Amino acid sequence: MKYLIVNADDFGAGRGINRGIIEAHRHGIVTSTSLMVNTLFSAEAAKLAGEARHLSVGLHVALPKELDGSLGHAREELQEQFARFVELTGHAPTHLDSHHNVHRDSQLLTCFVELAAEHGLPLREHSRVRYFPRFYGQWDGESHLEQISVASLARIFETELAEGFTELSCHPGFADADFSTGYALEREVELQTLCDPAIRRALATHSIQLVSYHDLGQLQSAAAA
Repeated sequence: MKYLIVNADDFGAGRGINRGIIEAHRHGIVTSTSLMVNTLFSAEAAKLAGEARHLSVGLHVALPKELDGSLGHAREELQEQFARFVELTGHAPTHLDSHHNVHRDSQLLTCFVELAAEHGLPLREHSRVRYFPRFYGQWDGESHLEQISVASLARIFETELAEGFTELSCHPGFADADFSTGYALEREVELQTLCDPAIRRALATHSIQLVSYHDLGQLQSAAAA
């Protein structure tokens, strides 16, 4: 069986991004999101998530630029962000990842693996869930909207998803001034694609079941049995 988690990064980064992610969950195929906990819009995001009970919410660690690189300070920062997540949402995250995938850094990875193990969380690229990041519409400073079109996502479903669990990362949102980023128009195109009825038809055509990180433990136990 092919199981797909569609995870929207950057929840909490801005009002337009918050609205877009909730829209992509309610009217599209987003099943999961990752919350940044130290922004002006983190509390708003947590409130919106509380009203969307089927949306799984993980911790999207965003490390401060002034972090001195020592493992001690990194561990402290991760623990603080975990505690802030619980404070905002009232519960632990369902999964763990990081802004710009900084956990791939060989030194920082140790801290992320420890935190994930401490709380029994799947960590992006370090669990049984395969990570697929190529639904993205910009590189080398140039926009490539064709990569985040309905046709492109349908092709991903047809050719890229293997048996088992896959996380497709995405970045839907409405462009606004809250989040200063060069990835703006692309967020709106992603949102339109994720909500297009043709995408659900493509999932059905290829026998792909949408799930969230809420479902992961139970489904993995059933598969093992």
